Amino acid sequence: MIDNQNTSAPADINLFSPYKLGELELPNRMVMAPCGRGRAGIGNAPVQLNAIYYAQRASAGLIIAEATQVSPTGETNYPNSPGIHSPQQVAGWKLVTDTVHQKGGRIFLQLRHSGRISHPELQPDGALPVAPCAIAPTGNAMTPSGFKPYVTPRALETSEIPDIVQQFRQAAENALDAGFDGVEVHGAHGYLLDQFLRDGSNQRADKYGGSIENRARLLLEVINVVIGVWEKNRVGVRLSPNATLNNMHDSHPLLTFGYVATALNDIGLVYVHLTEEMVDFGREQTTVPTSYIRDRFCGTLIVNGGYNQDRANSVLSNQQADLVSFGKLFIANPDLPQRFILNAPLNQVDSTTLGGGGEKGYTDYPFLES
Repeated sequence: MIDNQNTSAPADINLFSPYKLGELELPNRMVMAPCGRGRAGIGNAPVQLNAIYYAQRASAGLIIAEATQVSPTGETNYPNSPGIHSPQQVAGWKLVTDTVHQKGGRIFLQLRHSGRISHPELQPDGALPVAPCAIAPTGNAMTPSGFKPYVTPRALETSEIPDIVQQFRQAAENALDAGFDGVEVHGAHGYLLDQFLRDGSNQRADKYGGSIENRARLLLEVINVVIGVWEKNRVGVRLSPNATLNNMHDSHPLLTFGYVATALNDIGLVYVHLTEEMVDFGREQTTVPTSYIRDRFCGTLIVNGGYNQDRANSVLSNQQADLVSFGKLFIANPDLPQRFILNAPLNQVDSTTLGGGGEKGYTDYPFLES
C-alpha cells in the first residue's frame, strides 16, 4: 500500500474548501464532469454556443470539457461530438477557453479515441472502426441516418498502434494551443484505451495483449507522450473499473486496476478521475472499491457517481477523495456552487435535450438570481 499524501488533511473539509491541484488554485472542490452534449458545429468544431455553455459554469472549481476526438478515426457513437485534430477545432476550443478564463474559470480537455464505439457512417470514407480485436459491442450507434447496430470493428495491426499514440500527442499539443489549463486522458467507459486495458475486449497475442502489463501498455504509452507535452501536474486520467457499459468486463479487475493505479502513481500524474457506482455507465457490482485505488495512488482523487451535496461532503470530510465531479447537476444548474452553498432548490435536468440540439436544455437553464 502507498501512504496517501492527503491523509493529513483536516477533517472539516467540504465542497467549499479551496484545493491546490498541481499549480492550479481551485476555489472549491466541485468539478464539472465531462458530459458529451452533441452540439459542436460544422467540422465538429466548437462554436459560440459551446463557449456560452462552459462559461456559464465557470464557478466550478474545475471544468473538464466533454470527451473530444483526437483524430477522425476516433469519432464516437453520436454526431456533432467535438474534435481537437483540425485548425478549425483548435480555434473553436480557443473561443471556449478564452470565454471561460474571462469568467475566472479553469478548464481541462478530455482526450478520447472511441475505438469500436463508433460506426462506419461516422468514420472517414465509411471505414470500419478500429479496436484491439474484432469483437463487436452490443447496442446501437447514433448515426446521421438514425440508430444503427454497432459493427464488428477492425483489429489494429501492431504496426498501427504507434500512430494512435501520436494522435494523442498531437491532440495534447493542440489542446495546449487552444488555451486549456490541462488535459484528461480518457481511459474509461469502454472507449479505445479501456478496450485495450480489459481482457473482455482485448484478446491480442502481441505486446499489447495477454498480461496486465501488456494490456496497460497503450494507456501508459499515451500518458507518457502527453506528459511530454504538458507538465505532469496538468495531466489526469479517467478510469471506470466497475463500469459494464459497452460490454466492458475484466477477469481480474482488482489486479488490472491495481497495476494501473500503481503505475500512474509512479509516473506522478496529478489526478485520477474515478467513475464509481453510476447506473448510466452500467454496474453489476462494485468489484474495485474506491479505497483500493486510493491506497495505490497518492495524487489527487476525483470521484464521480451520482453524488449529491451531502454524499460529496461526506467523502471529502472522511478523506476518501479530494474532489467530487458532478455531471447532470452541472448540466441543469450552471450556478451549482451557489445553489449548494445556499441550500437552494435545484433545476431538474431535461433528459430529452441531453444529446444534440441548440440552446434548449443547454444554455437556457435558469440561474438562481433569475
